[in-house]
Amino acid sequence: MAAAPATPDKRREEDRLMRSPASVAADFAMGGAAAVVAKTGAASVERVKLLLQNQGKMLRRGTLTRPYRGIAHAFARVLREEGAAALWRGNQANVIRYFPTQAFNFAFKCYFKSFFGYDREKDGKWKWLAGNVASGSCCRTTTSLLLYHLDYARTRLATDAIETRGNKRQFRGLLDVYKRTLMTDYTEVSGWAITTFSGACAYSFDTARRRMMLTSGQPFKYRNGFHAVKQIVSSEGFLTLFRGVGANILSGMAGAGVLSGYDQLQRLASRRGHNFERKIKGALK
Repeated sequence: MAAAPATPDKRREEDRLMRSPASVAADFAMGGAAAVVAKTGAASVERVKLLLQNQGKMLRRGTLTRPYRGIAHAFARVLREEGAAALWRGNQANVIRYFPTQAFNFAFKCYFKSFFGYDREKDGKWKWLAGNVASGSCCRTTTSLLLYHLDYARTRLATDAIETRGNKRQFRGLLDVYKRTLMTDYTEVSGWAITTFSGACAYSFDTARRRMMLTSGQPFKYRNGFHAVKQIVSSEGFLTLFRGVGANILSGMAGAGVLSGYDQLQRLASRRGHNFERKIKGALK
């Protein structure tokens, strides 16, 4: 009895499995070299794009005093004020990002295909298409998350403009971006982490407090907070004390956002000549 002819998908899979590691490595290296050349060639246009895209923020921060009027004007100003090599500022991070991107894409594609992979002949073309879209989306999202720091570094370097060659730049290079970012943002991040951790540790007492509230009008009463904790752990388990702690952390983040938004509104109002604090104090006198 003749064997059933192989489907195109099966033939492609067999071809992929038959390829030697040396062939895969050669393809990876050639693809990487081609990508490096292409990205380096387009890096000058990418930098001008980032300058035009972010000049509003740069003007507000004071790192730029005059806006760029368009693509040609931005090119001319960078060449005149920073030199030709500055058009490729930030390209190093862009080139470095390519190789881990391809490696992660290859690894995560196989991983997510195990969850979303469907056979076109057996499951139908729509399930097969939806599985490919889902696995590809998850793969690219995970890769972007892991390599976001390189995109951040490229953006900071590309928008680190100077208007005269005698001026000093904010960043000296790729590593300096990481160093300065960690130094300036570490205090805020560590403060948030300590606050979140301490809140999570104290959450068990909040659970006990609220459980004691629920016993109002009921025949069973907790004698005190420690008795409540003991009863909850023995009957429902230790982790019950921390049920909902994730929502509590998110609400804390929302509260921080409200305070930050209030500060921004206050700065905006003060720039426009409105001083609410002075008006309130005057109304109370």
